Amino acid sequence: MGADPSPRGFKRLLLCGDFHSGHHFGLTPPEWWEGQHGVLPRLAKIGKFQRALWGFATEAVERLQPVDIVIVGGDAIDGKGDKSGGVELRTTDRLEQGEMAAEFINFIDAPQVRMVFGTRYHTGKDEDFEQAMIGHIKGNTTIQGHGFFDINGCVVDVKHKIGASSIPHGRMTSLAKARLWNMLWSERKRQPKANIIARHHVHYHAFCGEGNWVAFTVPPLCYGSAFGIRECEGTVDIGMVYVDIYEDGGYKWDSILADFPEMEAAVESL
Repeated sequence: MGADPSPRGFKRLLLCGDFHSGHHFGLTPPEWWEGQHGVLPRLAKIGKFQRALWGFATEAVERLQPVDIVIVGGDAIDGKGDKSGGVELRTTDRLEQGEMAAEFINFIDAPQVRMVFGTRYHTGKDEDFEQAMIGHIKGNTTIQGHGFFDINGCVVDVKHKIGASSIPHGRMTSLAKARLWNMLWSERKRQPKANIIARHHVHYHAFCGEGNWVAFTVPPLCYGSAFGIRECEGTVDIGMVYVDIYEDGGYKWDSILADFPEMEAAVESL
């Protein structure tokens, strides 16, 4: 990407991912909402969450406009749900899931769209169904496994997967390790030295850095899978990250995190 002049003096980059579209609690456009016609209480609850999540995501994007570049960091779709028998899915059709995810990307309306592949379990063990999404996305769109993007001289390093931590104070360790690996690769002149390192996959937002670099995990736009509820500990987040990259390569970044009532655990009084 070139460094075309911007009337604002910066280019706005939006980083988002882990939509898990197709999952009941993934990012779901209005056409696919549950619970609209007096259905079972469980589906009504799902539909209420889907509306709240879509409202949060679209309202956040509207506040950020205009967005010049969006990078989608993988697991845009949820897949077939093999481990749960598909019972958590709105649809098991991965092409339809891709249409759902593409609808949100098109809502962002960025002229430059870059994607990185997610995990094989969600996006296709034999095929890359995220590749098929490109035909539904407006704007200049490409996808790859590990992306390096030069925006006004600021290098952004994006990949989907990173190691998680089972302890709160360990969440920054994998990010610091990614930074160190990038420095070692750059010494071999096989990767550019990154100013910004973005990772996804872990469904929480953490960050670390120093004066000339920052590394963060981008929060997902999904919530509440059976796997997470039954088998995982630790806080999770919903949201996205944006970065304003100025013409001299300097940047400012911030995260937008969701906090709406449908995220709260139910409490039963006995």
